[in-house]
Amino acid sequence: MTARRALRLANKDNVATSLEDIESGAVVLVRLGKDSEEITAREEIPFGFKIAVTDVPREAPVIKYGEPIGVASQDIKKGQMVHVHNIAGARGRGDLNERE
Repeated sequence: MTARRALRLANKDNVATSLEDIESGAVVLVRLGKDSEEITAREEIPFGFKIAVTDVPREAPVIKYGEPIGVASQDIKKGQMVHVHNIAGARGRGDLNERE
């Protein structure tokens, strides 16, 4: 099976964007500049969706473009799809500020 491709945009990112449809169990080649790493997809990930490149604990920031784009609403395992079912917005959430 040919490795599927995903792109990480910054060193701090804990997600990458799929560059094609990825089947569950597929090896995914995640590129960051000239570097790359392989991870295994835990589920189907459609083209353009995010895949976790590290484990992301519940309530931890989800980082894309080197910036937080939300918080994990549940534990996310490396290789899982990251989307609205497991990420919540963080803007205007006073409850998040109280924990800091």
